[in-house]
Amino acid sequence: MLVSAKEMLQKAKAGKYAVGQFNINNLEWTKAILLTAQELNSPVILGVSEGAGKYMCGYNTVTGMVKGMIETLNITVPVALHLDHGSYEGALKAMEDGFSSVMFDGSHYPIEENVEKTKEIIRIATEKGISVEAEDGVVGGGEVADPDECKRIADLGVTMLAAGIGNIHGVYPENWQGLNFEVLEKIQEKTGTMPLVLHGGTGIPAEMVKKAITLGVSKVNVNTECQLAFAAATRKYIEEGKDQQGKGFDPRKLLAPGTEAIKATVKEKMELFGSVGKA
Repeated sequence: MLVSAKEMLQKAKAGKYAVGQFNINNLEWTKAILLTAQELNSPVILGVSEGAGKYMCGYNTVTGMVKGMIETLNITVPVALHLDHGSYEGALKAMEDGFSSVMFDGSHYPIEENVEKTKEIIRIATEKGISVEAEDGVVGGGEVADPDECKRIADLGVTMLAAGIGNIHGVYPENWQGLNFEVLEKIQEKTGTMPLVLHGGTGIPAEMVKKAITLGVSKVNVNTECQLAFAAATRKYIEEGKDQQGKGFDPRKLLAPGTEAIKATVKEKMELFGSVGKA
């Protein structure tokens, strides 16, 4: 069954490790991530962007697929189904359609409006036992959050807080300056036991990720790295002409190398985050 991310992240914070959020885009991605989490006995968060949710025919379709896989594959580790960078309306719809966790991204609103909308999402989520991620600073956009604003949002009662510390989405440029640990440390001091979230986990050096975890990061988001691994493995399969051998064009065979590449990426990240064996 799906669970809120609250308990798994509180355990991660106390245990000085992080739970990975791996975004899903279709059946293959979802199956690969769930099987890897089960194999490694690791809690896991399945992230769904609003765009991916639309692509997969709506949040209700995603919820049905994930619940069906958990039952059929006998997945016993904790699994949270989480809306990633959700709008206010998107968060309401995801909660209605069975997601167990949502992120309300109100970072583009003035702080007062962000606070008010976050309060309402928290009120509804609390009634349903759903975890809530809020944001301060444009995480994934290279901006740095204000520690005092982070405290204000954390005090509203959110489950986890994403704060910009110079991290970005996608592939990091060569001139990237790295994570701002001084700001992260201040945010940690202000927010106490609140699990912090690191977006843009693709391409951040392993040592930086490990240090961020020691400073309160309990959830790390990974998406682009899985996309790149999937694309590279699929490209290799086609360039080697394997799609022209026998029934190599069968989608189940065509997508298999990419699926295995996702499994390998997820395993590598779970080992880095320290969540293996923590289910």
